[in-house]
Amino acid sequence: MSAIESKELRPGYTISRVIRGGWQLAGGHGAIDRERAVDDLMAAFDAGITTFDCADIYTGVEDLYGALRSRLREERGAEAAANLKVHTKLVPDLDVLPKISKAHIAGIVDQSLGRLKIERLDVVQFHWWDYQIPGALQSMLWLDDLRREGKIRFVSGTNFDTPHVRAIVQSGVPLMSLQVQYSLIDRRPENGLSLLAAENGVHLFCYGSVAGGYLSDRWLGQREPTGEQENRSLTKYKLIIDDFGGWAPFQHLLEVLRRIADRHSTDIATVASRFVLDLPNVAAVIVGARNRAHVAENAAISALRLTDADKAAIAAVTSKATGPAGDVYALERDRTGKHGAIMKYNLNAEAH
Repeated sequence: MSAIESKELRPGYTISRVIRGGWQLAGGHGAIDRERAVDDLMAAFDAGITTFDCADIYTGVEDLYGALRSRLREERGAEAAANLKVHTKLVPDLDVLPKISKAHIAGIVDQSLGRLKIERLDVVQFHWWDYQIPGALQSMLWLDDLRREGKIRFVSGTNFDTPHVRAIVQSGVPLMSLQVQYSLIDRRPENGLSLLAAENGVHLFCYGSVAGGYLSDRWLGQREPTGEQENRSLTKYKLIIDDFGGWAPFQHLLEVLRRIADRHSTDIATVASRFVLDLPNVAAVIVGARNRAHVAENAAISALRLTDADKAAIAAVTSKATGPAGDVYALERDRTGKHGAIMKYNLNAEAH
């Protein structure tokens, strides 16, 4: 394996600081050749990316990771399989929240255990769609019960804002990590959450570090896209670009990133992800890929070292950003707003 950075989050639990995301392997992104997909996941593992992210709502992805674990065990032995870390998410549908129960949560945990072919889940990252519906904290307490029962190693959260993280921590739930959207153009975790997490030993796993691909050479010098985007991810991150200040400031940022990339013989996406990885209390960045085509670039994130001059040049642009404002995921949670309007809130129901 190459020298991918690793980090011990808790005694005896170490992850790669570049995590392979699974969203692009979900059923909604086109047909997946399962055998080829597992081959590609093996290539990422062999490159040193030993930690993988998925969710109960990512159709078929937990099963793929279970197949990866089985193949590692068969071909490399039990030790190699033990080095594989899988972080899954538990995302109850919005329609389920008013009637959620411990039995429902336990059922999803058991489903993930079966799909992943493991007796204890490494990390379960819990998501709650609507704070106006009570039950988020109680659900976290139920997850912690399942941890004590031995079904979960670490309880985590995803997209929780600062007040709710504070309530979870104060309840006694040993929150190990939080998965949040964090990038050069979306610095909302810095509006209170990052500091609170650091004060309580809660690590940040960051998705969206390349803004769905917008923070890449592909978009440098391109005209602003209009109308319907290629996929929902591009639509989502285009809204973030609009909040950041619009297409012209975004292009200025890409130009600065390209100059930095030239100095390091790398690409814009690698610079963007490395910047996030260097932010306070960030344990890892989550990078998405459908195949092995970007494994080398993903591994390069670990090798890159940005200079103080690089970071100052970036800050000269990002310091002028007009947004997005507010706490983590507040815009996306508002179903009456433009960000919330594109979200899908009942993905488990849609999958069936």
